[in-house]
Amino acid sequence: MLRGFDATLRVLACVLLMSLLCCVMWGVVTRAWGNPSIYTDEGTRFLMSWLAATGWMIAGRSRAHVRIRFFHDLLSTRLWETTELVIQLVIVVFGLTVAGLAVALVRRSAGLAATVLPVSMVWLYFPLIPASLLMALQAAVDALWHRKRPDDSNLGVDIR
Repeated sequence: MLRGFDATLRVLACVLLMSLLCCVMWGVVTRAWGNPSIYTDEGTRFLMSWLAATGWMIAGRSRAHVRIRFFHDLLSTRLWETTELVIQLVIVVFGLTVAGLAVALVRRSAGLAATVLPVSMVWLYFPLIPASLLMALQAAVDALWHRKRPDDSNLGVDIR
């Protein structure tokens, strides 16, 4: 089930990226023709918001966010695991805080229409909710089950 969810996120990211590229190209072409499309700038903003949130979810699910572990890896195993637990719990709190603020932002923007596109401004801010909730959930799972120091010996590179 999780593999299907991850695959769906990747497909969504591809669709959003292609849509974003088409929207930007349409803006370039219509400007070159001397009759710029009024929809491309706002459409690009909406698509970029959704693409960024989708990328955030993909990176969170695959644990691909940038982490500089130099000082963390200098700790003893027990202290490393305790520190990792604290880091994951802070991420849970951060994700839930962002989700709460995003819900408030979506509620406040419910009555606002986009300037040009016939959609609500809710759709610009909405992707923050699932992205931050997924980040909090992933951090909670990592805090419970994935706190062991990773074995970097198979990378072939000393990352310290």
